[in-house]
Amino acid sequence: MAISDIAAYTHLSSTDIEALGAELDLIRQDVEESLGAKDRRYIRGTILFQRTLDIAARLLIATSRSRTGWTIGTAALAYAKSVENMEIAHNVGHGQWDWMNDPEIHSSSWEWDMVGVSAQWRYSHNYRHHVFSNVLGVDDDLGFGVIRVTRDQPWERQHLIQPLRNLLLAIGFEWGIALHDLYSEQDRVEAPEKRAEQTRAFKAKIARQCAKDYLLFPALSRSRWRRTLSANVTANVARNVWAYVVIFCGHFPDGAETFTPESIEGEGRPEWYLRQMLGAANFNAGRLMAFSSGNLCYQIEHHLFPDLPSNRLAQVSERVRELCDKYDLPYTTGPLAHQYLLTLRTIFRLALPNDYLAERRRGLRTVFGDLTRRFRQ
Repeated sequence: MAISDIAAYTHLSSTDIEALGAELDLIRQDVEESLGAKDRRYIRGTILFQRTLDIAARLLIATSRSRTGWTIGTAALAYAKSVENMEIAHNVGHGQWDWMNDPEIHSSSWEWDMVGVSAQWRYSHNYRHHVFSNVLGVDDDLGFGVIRVTRDQPWERQHLIQPLRNLLLAIGFEWGIALHDLYSEQDRVEAPEKRAEQTRAFKAKIARQCAKDYLLFPALSRSRWRRTLSANVTANVARNVWAYVVIFCGHFPDGAETFTPESIEGEGRPEWYLRQMLGAANFNAGRLMAFSSGNLCYQIEHHLFPDLPSNRLAQVSERVRELCDKYDLPYTTGPLAHQYLLTLRTIFRLALPNDYLAERRRGLRTVFGDLTRRFRQ
């Protein structure tokens, strides 16, 4: 159930919460003061790697004649798209690299390789989601409006098909995010002309994106256009599914708490920090997995410091874990497969009404109790 009093839930005094906030502020300050040439090389090297891989993958798809060449090229293209989406575009869009003052790698100018409009995503994600993380009725990313992920969300008949919705959302994740961001953006404006302007920008981005992947590159392949078209479709779906898994594992497994609107009344920065620590979840990852996920395997740290460069989150996580131990706070993490299975369990369970789930639990307790009594006899 959603938390309405975070201090009571964590058993922390106001003094403890202030102290925790000060220690987290110190982590931020230490990272910001140490940013420099090594970090610049990291992001520029990442962009160079991604673009080189993208070009090499497309050339391999277009020029190879074997099925193996197509498979390798498509896998490479899917990986290049994932890196661009998660380690570059998502993190640039958060302003993680704005401190460089590079107009080409800036949150205000980067447009990502997906059908959604980056500017619309920045409002929905950076403000509605990261400021009000997991607050019922405020955070639009809580189930993205199509998946019931907490018992506090009223059950409706449409939720019976949410396992199917979940599958379709995974396959077309970029489209789901794009529509979600458009609706979120339009919610904050009332003028019809402004909404029409946003819709035109959305349609224009879809046209450009689809023309690039499904018309331009296949046309450049000439007689082999079917080969290129199928590779682009497959790479986009693979990227969508991977992004979906990473995002859902960071927000919806057991241990990622939700909050009532009352919980943020009078909320200061220390209390905000505490809510971020409780509302997100990590998954275990080595360096390659971390890079491939945009370092969103460190979702707790990302929520604490969304505008700190992603390449620093591994070192930040060590200090955050120490603080969790110090203040007896949960640090939710686990293997990726385990976190995803927990997320799927939530999605399938909450497709059903709360009353049915409660009745089933009572029935299971009764059966278990009967078996226990028989065993003791």
